[in-house]
Amino acid sequence: MKRTAARRLALAGAVALASAAWAAEDDRILYPGKATPTTAPATGGVGTFTLVVGAALAAAGGWLLWRGRRQAPGVAVGRALAIAETRSLGNRQYLVVATYEDKKFLLGVCPDRIEMLAPLHEEKRGP
Repeated sequence: MKRTAARRLALAGAVALASAAWAAEDDRILYPGKATPTTAPATGGVGTFTLVVGAALAAAGGWLLWRGRRQAPGVAVGRALAIAETRSLGNRQYLVVATYEDKKFLLGVCPDRIEMLAPLHEEKRGP
């Protein structure tokens, strides 16, 4: 059954290509009903302008995406302040470990305030 559908689709495609080739051989244009040929309205280059602006916007967007992907996410290169880790406590409350230079701080973050709960010290772990 799938072969029959594929054959019908191939036959329809071949007919469409053949009719397009046949129409391309003639220099005449068929108009429906009793319609008369009209000239295309002059656009004054608006289509070209739109194409150029669209291409420029696409290039700018691609550049912004490329520039943003050069750094690994979460890596702060040359920045002193960074968020090392976060944990949600529910109800829009979070525990955050923030680093500044070589120091770490435990912060409590709520919708209406941010409090430093404690400075964290690096523990040396032995083998």
